[in-house]
Amino acid sequence: MRSDSSESSTNKSLSPEAEFSKKLTFRDYLIATEQKANQPLPFWRLLIPLAIQTGIILAVPTQAMYTNLAGKEVILQTVPVNPDEVLRDYTLSLDYNISRIANLRRLSGWDDLLRRNQSRNGQLLSGTNLYVILQEQQSFGRGVPRAWRPIRVSSNLPNYLPNNQVALRGVYQDGYVIYGIETYNIPEEQRQQMNNDIFRIAQQNRRRTRPIVVKVRVDPQGKAVPVSLWVGDRNYTF
Repeated sequence: MRSDSSESSTNKSLSPEAEFSKKLTFRDYLIATEQKANQPLPFWRLLIPLAIQTGIILAVPTQAMYTNLAGKEVILQTVPVNPDEVLRDYTLSLDYNISRIANLRRLSGWDDLLRRNQSRNGQLLSGTNLYVILQEQQSFGRGVPRAWRPIRVSSNLPNYLPNNQVALRGVYQDGYVIYGIETYNIPEEQRQQMNNDIFRIAQQNRRRTRPIVVKVRVDPQGKAVPVSLWVGDRNYTF
């Protein structure tokens, strides 16, 4: 009798949580865990990762669309090169005159840019962002348009520019300034014709091509996307 009374007194002294945990077996725990694992995830937990992945996929084409809509048409000039190095397979590689440091260091603002971003060897730090300010050159007739002329460089995006000027953003890497418009994939139907034009012009100019002129659109942040290019008098649209 005393034992039953003592056990009853002990049970009464336990809290509801303690009494429940005392009755819960390991098998009950496994069953509850399995039931929870089999429950479907809430819809919002599936939607958020999908939205993030979709945003990443669409980020690049959205930026290109924005630049095409908000950008200003600018004409750039490439450096004459060996025709064998211009078009390989389906890839066209171009080197712009504003990609060369030898050309940029002549411009206003270069000394200030170098002072702000100088490495120990006196050269520009790799990865330095810069803006090349280009000014429109008036073209005459309906032939190949004249390339815009670089007039200065800057570490920062200018707050204001006249309508006939634009700031093109580049990054210094391995001795050159990269603008993200150096390499193009050429469709099969254009590749052979372009290849013929490049070599024809090279033969007329002693194996050196005339500079290829490229039309791009530059948005207010300085990013550019290609529109078309001229090889000789022939225009190729991207």
